[in-house]
Amino acid sequence: MKIGIVGLPNVGKSTLFNAITNAGAECANYPFCTIEPNVGVVPVPDERLDELAKMYNPEKVTHAIIEFVDIAGLVKGASKGEGLGNKFLSHIREVDSIVQVVRCFEDPNIVHVDGSVNPLRDIETINLELIFADIETVDKRLDRAKKMLKADKKYQAEIDVLEKIKKVLEEGKSARTIELSDEEKDLIKETYLLTMKPILYIANISESDIENPKSNELVKQVEEYAKAEKAQVIPLCIKIEEELASLDGEDKKEMLEAIGLKESGLDRVIKASYDLLGLMSFLTAGEPEVRAWTIKKGTKAPEAAGKIHSDIERGFIRAEIVSFDDLIKEGSMVAAKEKGLVRSEGKEYIMKDGDIVLFRFNVWFFWKKCWLYKKLSIKCNRK
Repeated sequence: MKIGIVGLPNVGKSTLFNAITNAGAECANYPFCTIEPNVGVVPVPDERLDELAKMYNPEKVTHAIIEFVDIAGLVKGASKGEGLGNKFLSHIREVDSIVQVVRCFEDPNIVHVDGSVNPLRDIETINLELIFADIETVDKRLDRAKKMLKADKKYQAEIDVLEKIKKVLEEGKSARTIELSDEEKDLIKETYLLTMKPILYIANISESDIENPKSNELVKQVEEYAKAEKAQVIPLCIKIEEELASLDGEDKKEMLEAIGLKESGLDRVIKASYDLLGLMSFLTAGEPEVRAWTIKKGTKAPEAAGKIHSDIERGFIRAEIVSFDDLIKEGSMVAAKEKGLVRSEGKEYIMKDGDIVLFRFNVWFFWKKCWLYKKLSIKCNRK
């Protein structure tokens, strides 16, 4: 799963990307510093793994991961190829969700591509370019569907949905603001609309606003705008976050305490981005490894088992599950079993975030595969 970091040139995208990924992407005080997208894989912070590690003392701890992409800055006219528009749009099509960085602080030493700080104007510049690109996509799809309608009346349903979306886009609103049924979503799932992608706004604030970001009028404007899209806004001083990212252990903890924060803004961004993608984690715990496994919300137990190994999914019998909170409260799996807190769940069980799982499966599938591999190997050697 990929998350694209977007924004106007020089608003702090690459600085945020570097702080999150420690990737060392080039940052400079001029537009279009980023041309080709930078990509970084990031572990998802999860305090539950730390607690389980204390309990099991494993050989290794493995976090869930997500991928961030630092995409070139966009300017007006991108949908017509202005600036790096064509590159921007092609790169954003490849991501699953969007983190949009907007500047919410004044600093005469940092150049703004439009000459002044106005976060709503900046947001609308980007969103309108995405909307224009989507209108073009919808028009092409409508033309195709209308031609196919002559041969098959089933395309009328697709035409109705596309015209519904086009009307909203022409009003200057994103496609994500439309309430669509599951059937309607299925009809346009291969349209890959840019404004249908879930979005998270990062309000880049100054150091003086860290203690009370809500007092920043520019942040309030962004939050009001985001409400219409049911989007989340995270106020963040990217400059401070970059400093925090360079520290380890006690030094980082001391700095967080000094500025009155319990966790870094970057951790909040990563967690929110994970949630934005509709993802969650189930956990496995033992002496060899404590690990978080990424699954989509709504995943059933056999499919979750398949994340570990396809043979476990095929041979699935049941899942023995205890919640993280119950395990920590009781202090051990044995104690949790004695209290009747370890449940046995079947194929229809929908996994919950933080489930600690032991999958029981038919090993026949595994041994059959081993036998086939061995037989094929012998045949190949004889040849």
